[in-house]
Amino acid sequence: MKGVIVTWRDALHQVLDVYERKRGSLFVFFPLLFLFFIVLNIACYWWAIYTAFPYYMQTHEASHYVKLQIPVGILGALFDSLSFFITIWIIRRALASTKTSEYVFHLSLDLVIAILATLWVLFVFTFGGWLISLWESVPEQFAQRGSKYTHRAVQALQDPTGRENVKNIYFGLIMGVSAALPTCFHFFLFFLSLLRKCKSACFPPKNPPSSVPQEEPKNPN
Repeated sequence: MKGVIVTWRDALHQVLDVYERKRGSLFVFFPLLFLFFIVLNIACYWWAIYTAFPYYMQTHEASHYVKLQIPVGILGALFDSLSFFITIWIIRRALASTKTSEYVFHLSLDLVIAILATLWVLFVFTFGGWLISLWESVPEQFAQRGSKYTHRAVQALQDPTGRENVKNIYFGLIMGVSAALPTCFHFFLFFLSLLRKCKSACFPPKNPPSSVPQEEPKNPN
């Protein structure tokens, strides 16, 4: 396992080096990153809507869900952009650690970000829906919307196999794709390192033939 961790660290170090060399100016990089996450969050939103609740777009509330994509995209991108730079900081701390346990602990902090992302999704739909209700001149109580989404989340945890609950869980997973990217990336590098270690153990590299010319035996005559 120690060899896997070493390979994993090397791969992560190479990725960090590429990021630092290619990033360029932060004043250019950050707007592009923010725009990328806006597009990603809106794409995930519509993917989740049309695969989990397609009938929403056939009701009189269709315009509400069209407008809701704006706060979903912006607020989602705000969280994802912040978590991106936190992840970079975590990676630097992990690579600077000397113990394997410290290295794994630092990278596991991305799981905390993934959990916080779930709570952020609830906030985004609560706050975003409340803003849209003001826009549509049909104001709702912020606390009322919050309790509605919280109730759905609690129901999904209590009965995850229920038909509507399965849809809500699926919807939440799709909306959490962008926030889960760092965790998925770490798992990808870990399993890639594990695969490389297994490959080198099963198929060790062959020793290349010696390039030192052999001396010809001298003629005794």
